[in-house]
Amino acid sequence: MMGAALEALELDWRYLRLPVPPELFEETVRALQASGYRGVNVTIPHKPVALRVATRATPAATAIGAANTLTFEADGQIAADNTDAGGFLDALGESPVGMRALVLGAGGAGRAVAWALREAGAAEVMVWNRTARRAAALATELQVEHVERPRQSHLIVNATSVGLQPGAQVRAAIADLGLDGLEAPAVAVDLVYGSEATPFTRWAAWGGARVVDGLDVLVAQGARSLSGWTGRTAPVEVMRRALAN
Repeated sequence: MMGAALEALELDWRYLRLPVPPELFEETVRALQASGYRGVNVTIPHKPVALRVATRATPAATAIGAANTLTFEADGQIAADNTDAGGFLDALGESPVGMRALVLGAGGAGRAVAWALREAGAAEVMVWNRTARRAAALATELQVEHVERPRQSHLIVNATSVGLQPGAQVRAAIADLGLDGLEAPAVAVDLVYGSEATPFTRWAAWGGARVVDGLDVLVAQGARSLSGWTGRTAPVEVMRRALAN
């Protein structure tokens, strides 16, 4: 996806995967900065540490407590951002103002989505998690609502790993998510992605929902990172086609 985008922008850059053990993360980031890298995307378990390494951060990264994008600036600063939040809103494709929204999951992705929805003006943001205390703690911190059981909503976001396993069955997955007995929402977003539709997106589509899948969100997150590094508008359609091929 990133390789195709860089080619479309006619930039002689490379996007590389670098496995880094946690104990070497900060040392590696500083070495990359000194070696001419323009920035990095960061995945688990490094996101909280990435924020601490940075010398400045966006409001999203600060509020969420984690960064998935670092940009090495000309003056030596390391800028941290969390494109999980903005990328989710970009992929959503409509304003959540006035929506009743339910976020399934209280991990890092769920935290980013709940914060993004609250900041973007959703009328109600509810958080549910199979471990209730995690959802309750997150809801208290972000000043949103914790629910013991999912409620009917206009927008539902799956920020759990349910459905990630190959061959996962719709009925079992929907029961795991606490959605059995509920109607599909008007809009469903699944942060899980793979080569096939997930049980959550199949359930939502069967119920007539407009579905945004994890690949749509991934493209939007990547586009924000790329734009931050290059100062150019990311070629979103090129990126989307690269993932589809």
